[in-house]
Formats: sequence, structure tokens, C-alpha cells
Amino acid sequence: MGFLDNSGDIILDAVLTDTGRYRLAKGDGSFKITKYAFGDDEINYEIYNKSHTSGSAYYDLKILQTPVLEAFTNNTSTMNSKLVSIPRTNLLFMPIMMLNTVKDYSQQVSGKDSYYVAVDSTTEDAVAYSNSKAKELTDATAGILGGARPADHDQVILIDQGLHTTKISQAFTLDPDLKEGQYIVQMDNRLGSLSDKNGSPLPVNYIDDDQIATYYVSGQYVQNLYDLVMSNTDQLNTPASTETPLDGPLGTQVQCKIRSSTTLQTSNYLFETLGGNKTITIGSAGGSYRYIDSSMKFTGVSTGYSIDVPVRFIKKT
Repeated sequence: MGFLDNSGDIILDAVLTDTGRYRLAKGDGSFKITKYAFGDDEINYEIYNKSHTSGSAYYDLKILQTPVLEAFTNNTSTMNSKLVSIPRTNLLFMPIMMLNTVKDYSQQVSGKDSYYVAVDSTTEDAVAYSNSKAKELTDATAGILGGARPADHDQVILIDQGLHTTKISQAFTLDPDLKEGQYIVQMDNRLGSLSDKNGSPLPVNYIDDDQIATYYVSGQYVQNLYDLVMSNTDQLNTPASTETPLDGPLGTQVQCKIRSSTTLQTSNYLFETLGGNKTITIGSAGGSYRYIDSSMKFTGVSTGYSIDVPVRFIKKT
């Protein structure tokens, strides 16, 4: 959605989502607009200038002059920062989501700031594991997700939600209206699918015309982060830095694995079309691998906060 200011007149430019266009095209009366969203992806609030020499009327002048993008329909590229309405006026901090890499089973590949998905068993064995000790991890193999055998490997992606501040102790619980109970996870369906921490596949809610799969993750797959952290630490009044990167009151945690697609396991077509081939060093070992760089997007349903997680799919040549 975009607002275009033309000579004093405000024009509202709205577009339908992929689901909305699909229902409109059916022509059976199922198309009814029941939800809408606003975002502020273009706005940089750091340019708010309280020291402007011309007074308070100019504090937000640069923000108001920021060009606003015209609406476009690619749902993976728009509405990354959704606006939310919270009636309470006593909030000092807003909850965020952070990638948890402090646990030994959720670290990224060393020096890469990314997770690697070994797409077949040959690659799994080459970079991280052996058939006899499928769950054994070392510093050199941290961040390697077993895409062919996710149930056999411990590595997961962890997302923590809560307040990131030392002004409020972790001993306080996060208010219920700030705690996420459901997450939206989006990823390229051509490359893989979402699994829970045990490696069991999660049901996909829909796949759009760009082959982006959307999963609504809730219930048993979303855990109370406060309980998880406090059960593993006795430092109630200090940040549990060995359990979570968040410093303040804790909300929830979602963790998942990735199962590589059959296409990646059995064919090199997508690697040749979307990726490349190069020598990749993992730990102290190196080798020639085909690769595709992608990402996953996690969005909190209640707050609209989102985080992108870079993922590289690799296959040994």
C-alpha cells in the first residue's frame, strides 16, 4: 500500500495479496476484504531531529519528506515492517525477535553469518556427520542443518522473542499482549520445507505464485522462553547470556529445521539455475560444493515484527 501526494491531494494506492487476487479471480463471491495492513518500510525514524534550530515544527520534516514507494504486489518484498496499534501508553520498550546463536546447537556456520543446509546424505556425511554418530557435533560443524535427515541431527534455527534491554530484569514476565503466540514462517518451497525440532514436517498453509511457502506456527511449536531460560539458569536477576541473547523480560521461542526438497536431493538443475559452484571451507576442511543462497522470514503475528535468516543450501560435487 502506498500514499502518493500529488498537488495537495492524497491518493491511496492499495493492492491485493496473492490470496486476495486468487479469490477475486474465482468470481464465486468468496472475495471479501476482511483484513488490511499498513507498513512503514521506507521510513528511517533515526532522522527525527529534536535539535533542529527552527523549532519543534521541523523535528520530523525530513521524515515527512521521505519518498513513499508506490504499491507493488510481490509479497516477499513489501510490508516487512507492519504497523500495530497498542492502546496502552505506559510502554517503555517494544518486544523484538532475535536469532539465538548462543546455544551450541543453534549457532551459525563460523564466520559465515548463515546456516548451511546439507541437501543430501552424501553432503551431510562430508561436512558434518557420520552414519554411526549422526547427532555428534563439533565446533567445525556448527550451523550445518541436515536437510536429508533432519530427524537425525541436533542443529536447529532458534528465534527468541522479548525485550532487549537491561533496564528491566529478566525476573519480570512479559505482558501477555506483548508475547507472541503465533509466527508466520516463509521460505522458498523449491528449495526445502519446514520441520519441527524433531524433524517432523510442518503443514504448509499455502504456496503463492512465486513458490514462497507460508507456515503458521503456533501451539506446541511455540514455547515459553521464560520457562526455558529459568529452568537452565539460577541467575534470576542477571541476563542469562548462555541461554538467550535477549537481556530483558522474555516472551516465546520458536525453533525449526529445514528438510531439503526432492529436487535438490536428486537433481542439480536448481543449483545450476539459481546458484553456483565453488570451493567452500567448513571448519578446517574445504571442498567443491554446489550452492544456492536463500533466506527464511519469521514474522510475529501479534506485533508484526519480522526477522530474515540467511540460509545456504549446499551439495557436494
